Amino acid sequence: MKTWNKAMRDGIASGAIAAAVSGAVLLASGKRENGTPFGAVNAISHWIWGDKAARRDAPSVRYTMMGYTIHHGASTLWATLYEKWFGSAAAKKEVDKALAGAMAVSALACFVDYNLTPHRLEPGYEMRLSKKSLLLVYTAFGIGLALRGLAGSSDLSRKRLHR
Repeated sequence: MKTWNKAMRDGIASGAIAAAVSGAVLLASGKRENGTPFGAVNAISHWIWGDKAARRDAPSVRYTMMGYTIHHGASTLWATLYEKWFGSAAAKKEVDKALAGAMAVSALACFVDYNLTPHRLEPGYEMRLSKKSLLLVYTAFGIGLALRGLAGSSDLSRKRLHR
């Protein structure tokens, strides 16, 4: 198991990837369901601006950038936990374990988001997207968590290369 320092360092990269992958699904789902790709991302900024953020369709610094910043930060938090618990499996190319761990962390994030979190701190995109799209977002998020470790060379391979 990784140290917390290593998990935090790797979590920055994994979080960025997971945020981008799930963010792309947010944009696509928003476009498909609402005719605007930005509404679902804007809704995340309800943390700061209240539920009126979920009614905004146009891109803006106030809603869209703040929404994505919150999404990215939350993704990094969950990615750090993923890296701590399952990142070594991804680095060793244990694909089944890495993906199962990523889906478990994504499911935990979803459970926390909608069962343990007060409304003001829920993701917000549930106000703009169907449950089917939410499933796609969390699935994409899980896949994104595992990508950094599965795509990179393992620590063991790097050690062998530098002998």
